[in-house]
Amino acid sequence: MAAANSLFTFASPDDSPGFLLWQASNLWQREIKKALDQFGLTHAQFVVLASAYQLGQQSAPVTQVALAEHARIDKMMTSKLLRTLEGKALLVRTEHEHDTRAKAIELTPAGTKMLVQATWALEEFDATFFGVLGAQQPSLGQLLKQLLGTAEKGASPTT
Repeated sequence: MAAANSLFTFASPDDSPGFLLWQASNLWQREIKKALDQFGLTHAQFVVLASAYQLGQQSAPVTQVALAEHARIDKMMTSKLLRTLEGKALLVRTEHEHDTRAKAIELTPAGTKMLVQATWALEEFDATFFGVLGAQQPSLGQLLKQLLGTAEKGASPTT
């Protein structure tokens, strides 16, 4: 703990879980960007493709609203990402068969192929990146789920 007259609670930034999480997140994002560059995808685009695929396996048709909720991405951002992916011919948006206000989202064969290849690359990346944690890796996942679960309930993780 820092001295009583210090501006910061922690004696060193390396003692602050928030600062460490921020640094780790930045490192992970930088490295995952490198892994996805070969596919011409951003991480957000990959998440939308993967989510569309996953939702499509569960039920059809997949809507933009369902996709945004599943991926936990803002609806407007989801729309922008979908337009970009549609422009790359990785997915198509067609009229929804039951809801005239909604669009049905489906991966194209090229989108599915790209997703499979990118998924292999990202799973290899994650195995290497998080592999340094060894047996503690599942604990990190549980801690992050705990933080996210608390936030999703409308409460701050600190309350």
